[in-house]
Amino acid sequence: MKFSTSAIDTIIPTCIIGPLKLLYDNNPEQVSVPMATFETPLWHSTKRGALVSQKTSGIRVAPLDDAMTRSVILEANDLDGAVSGTNWIKSHQQQISDVVSSSSRFAKLNAIHVEIIGRMIYLRLSLTTGNASGHNMVTKAADFAINYIIFHCSRLKYVSISGNICTDKKVSSINGILGRGKRVSAEIFVPRDVCVSVLKTTPEQIMELNVKKNLVGSILSGGVRSANAHYANVVLAIYLATGQDSANIVEASQGVTFAEVDADETLYFSVNLPNIIVGTVGSGKKLDFARKNLELLGCFPDDPFSSQRLATLVAAAVLCSELSLMASLTNCGELVRVHEKLERNS
Repeated sequence: MKFSTSAIDTIIPTCIIGPLKLLYDNNPEQVSVPMATFETPLWHSTKRGALVSQKTSGIRVAPLDDAMTRSVILEANDLDGAVSGTNWIKSHQQQISDVVSSSSRFAKLNAIHVEIIGRMIYLRLSLTTGNASGHNMVTKAADFAINYIIFHCSRLKYVSISGNICTDKKVSSINGILGRGKRVSAEIFVPRDVCVSVLKTTPEQIMELNVKKNLVGSILSGGVRSANAHYANVVLAIYLATGQDSANIVEASQGVTFAEVDADETLYFSVNLPNIIVGTVGSGKKLDFARKNLELLGCFPDDPFSSQRLATLVAAAVLCSELSLMASLTNCGELVRVHEKLERNS
């Protein structure tokens, strides 16, 4: 573990953690991850998870979906007008898709999700946006789509370019279900001896705690499609280090941690994040510290899949820290002792 010398250090302490052992199509790769945070124990927790990855076959990561969203509101005179307007939109989806593509060479329409409330129509446009996180791109694309629709379908009129079912920087069920940004899962198989020697616990204890804390506890709290210990901590640290829009940790805090003990007493552990919003081009990414850290991660702007790679690395780092924290919580008093020791000495 070493500290970086980037300019962001003058504002937020940044540490390079790893390497993490990752599996891409069964090919192992060693990657170190920059994390900017004031919470010193986060580095050490992620580092311990990275050590676990080195003592196993590695962390397998899988990008499952890629779709940035913007919702808009249109309105008709009455419910009949809203229904017929919606039918018109559905029958002209290819034309709307062409209009969206004309707004940017990277914008591609995936789907249109429709909700009718009385005479109002809420459209949730889902787009791929290349290596950009896509906030501005999807807004511009939505503006093009709105103008096309209201010009050709006179029964509808404009209400808002933002309809709140995107959902941008707010926790929502729709994001957890349909996703916003990159949906990524990561998994690891941890043998019993590694659990005992590195994590100081057993596979059974981690599995049981995941049920009682992450699953039951999240139900009791009213969590929205979330059952995890602390995804937001790690996501924010990498977002800050790589020039991302840090407010998107609101969406990225959603996700489900799953743990199970296999027949050979190996711990199966996975994290599943439906809303990782990252880019390798665009606002903030040209700053020296961000560019340097993206290059460290192997996320180069001329690689058409670099933003997907960045999302998988976020998920892998989340897995490392989530696993380490859950192990700590199985031991009474360990979390307090570690925080007092590390934060007083930081």
